[in-house]
Amino acid sequence: MLRNLRLGSGQFPALFRKDLTAQCCLKNALLCTLPTHVGGPQTIDGVYDFLHRLFSDKDLIPLPMQSRLAPLIAKRRTPRIQSQYLKIGGGSPIFRWTTEQGRLLCQKLDKLSPCTAPHKPYIAFRYAPPLTETTLEQMVKDGITRVVVFTQYPQYSCSTTGSSLNAIFRNKQLAPNVSWSLIDRWPTQPDFVKAMAEAVREELGKFPADIQKDVMDELGNSNPYRLCWQSKVGPLPWLVPSTEDAICGLCERGHKNIVLVPIAFTSDHIETLHELDLEYAQELSGKYSANIRRAPAMNDRPIFIEALAQTVFNHMRSGEKHTKQFTLRCPGCVNPVCKDMREFFSA
Repeated sequence: MLRNLRLGSGQFPALFRKDLTAQCCLKNALLCTLPTHVGGPQTIDGVYDFLHRLFSDKDLIPLPMQSRLAPLIAKRRTPRIQSQYLKIGGGSPIFRWTTEQGRLLCQKLDKLSPCTAPHKPYIAFRYAPPLTETTLEQMVKDGITRVVVFTQYPQYSCSTTGSSLNAIFRNKQLAPNVSWSLIDRWPTQPDFVKAMAEAVREELGKFPADIQKDVMDELGNSNPYRLCWQSKVGPLPWLVPSTEDAICGLCERGHKNIVLVPIAFTSDHIETLHELDLEYAQELSGKYSANIRRAPAMNDRPIFIEALAQTVFNHMRSGEKHTKQFTLRCPGCVNPVCKDMREFFSA
């Protein structure tokens, strides 16, 4: 089984509440939570703007003469990316899934924490509408004064979660009276782990009976797996092994029954629907006469929604502003914004 992980994009959902009129069981109860993510174009007409913002982001892809190169790279790549979106329905479903996840999360949170209800979801995307700055302005108009930023990347990466937090920091003047706290990583949340295991079992059940039996016999302990990485962008070094190289290597060694597990993603988008499903599962299955499948994304899976709600509820109850790991910058970090952003959210 391949577990694939990517460090290239970021999404956050958010929940907000306008006022807190009752003292309740939650110490330091919150007025809102804010989910964030890189987002994706809802139609092919939005592809250029999405790519332009992505290649302009120095937190993700630092380039020389970035302001000049970004529009050129975006223009060159737009036709190819548009054709990919056409193959998966004409646009990214990430806004639809994030909206639904936020709605279900709020319903759960209202029951878990009635004394801070009602909770309202907002969305802050990095490269596609609704953009971070637009959402911050809307929050202020709605009277929001306390926010929980909730990254939809369970693992932390400076290029995903870090970039979204830097965007909030750079636009902090739009919401000068907001008090912030962060859920900056949550990869071992028990219900999230159960949701991933449930998705893997579901996909394993679609293999032929003889293969399924061999795999399921091992499930009580562990399936063999490889952690690999996808969605390399540009000439800069990327984490290895790549998902494609790992699949090819396994198939060439006779391992032709493979489940791809998008462990870093919480909903379907172009990386799952095109890169994993079409480029890897479909094309490489044909090339190697293999059975390559993808475990389903979390989307609106009930146990995953429970994981989101429990994560927010436990964060609210703890009174902590962020994880202990958050204040530690990457060794060798030369981005001054990362330091200032951490000080801002820790204040």
